[in-house]
Amino acid sequence: MIVPTCFKGHKIVILGLGRSGRTVAQALLKAGATVMAWDDQEEARETAQRQGIPLIPSEALKWEEVNHLILSPGIPHHYPAPHPLVAQAQIVGLKPISDLDVLYQAQPEACYIGITGTNGKSTTTSLIGHILKDCGYLAEVGGNLGIPVMELNPLKTEGTYVLEVSSYQLEISPNLHFDAAILLNITPDHLERHGGMDGYIEAKKLIYKNKTHQDTLVISVDDPYCLTIYEALRAFGTSGLLPISTCKTLSNGIYVKEGILYENSQPTIDLKKFDRLKGQHNWQNAAAAYGVLRSRGVDKENIIKGMETFPGLVHRQQRVASHKNVIFINDSKATNADAVTKALMCYQGSSLYWILGGRPKEGGITTLVPFFSLIEHAFLYGEAASNFALTLEGRLPYTFCKTLEEAVEKASSMAFHSKKSDAVVLLSPACASYDQFRDFEVRGEAFCQYVQRIIEIEKKRA
Repeated sequence: MIVPTCFKGHKIVILGLGRSGRTVAQALLKAGATVMAWDDQEEARETAQRQGIPLIPSEALKWEEVNHLILSPGIPHHYPAPHPLVAQAQIVGLKPISDLDVLYQAQPEACYIGITGTNGKSTTTSLIGHILKDCGYLAEVGGNLGIPVMELNPLKTEGTYVLEVSSYQLEISPNLHFDAAILLNITPDHLERHGGMDGYIEAKKLIYKNKTHQDTLVISVDDPYCLTIYEALRAFGTSGLLPISTCKTLSNGIYVKEGILYENSQPTIDLKKFDRLKGQHNWQNAAAAYGVLRSRGVDKENIIKGMETFPGLVHRQQRVASHKNVIFINDSKATNADAVTKALMCYQGSSLYWILGGRPKEGGITTLVPFFSLIEHAFLYGEAASNFALTLEGRLPYTFCKTLEEAVEKASSMAFHSKKSDAVVLLSPACASYDQFRDFEVRGEAFCQYVQRIIEIEKKRA
């Protein structure tokens, strides 16, 4: 655990007591700070109390005496409306910060690599961390992908923090500075928390807010939002820009053409040979990782070696199992239509049985209509089922299911009877999980359990 001694003697309010909130509270207590914490969920408060974390006293807080408000990224501070405690803090001019900001203030001498974007953040973050460690570099990997940063080891000047950073976290990390940053892509997501698309784009741009002329910004130019940002920065004369693309030929960046990565217009890596980096979306992730690592002085042979041994991530097109002619894919992390597009394109030619549903996000699945021809049948469940059916009607056969478990059972039954030699049952939900599951990880784990049970039943029938 990192002990942020720079906060010794400070009075700090922590709002949000999930794993990261409890971890930063414990770290600050060890550092000698006065901590007062709160969570609207009684269960979270009880867990914090059992771990010795003081809760906010029942009497009114004296906000003018508080030095910092540390906010969980999931709690709104602006849109659609600030949490009441945040609103109280704002009255006295106290702005919230994140645990990532605490990390940076505690370990300012380390190197920082930051990765943001709508999709692909976790894979790119994990890939960079894996390659650095594989090459013998001292590196710690955490942030939005699930590992609270205060649980990481202190690195000082000897190592690199590789951090996945969400738009929520960027908005509350005013001091955070990245020696190398990646902006992968921008597509509509979390719009209710940013007041619309413009606010979401502005949040993503904060990845380079504190950039200096010595730093590198790797930025994709494949979507119109990122391309506009890149062109504006280039016109302004911003140094250290490295464009990447998987659909354009670039003379001054890194691009991928037919699965081959080009650096300085020279073919460098055949990405098609890496099974864990399958698909154009993963080629973008690999190009971004390659660009950042080259900017940090890692030679291409070591990068290739690291890509060869990269194990991939669970819940991101994770191959769960296969039985008879059917492959089961857990893509629970695909919580929006853009992420689903990437999954659907990876299984062209297979008999594809698609499971989708959950709590819908703004935008729905209308952008997926051009890919419906790749799908044999869809299985809808959860709060989004009725609305999704309106998009599917007349375009793609579908079946309503009450639960994910029922959807897996029906999709598996249909896939096992497919006349094609290869069939795929794909969980790629295009939704948040919150109607039936706590988070996408729990949803993905449930899918894996249902699949294993179905396979066991099929084996007994044989």
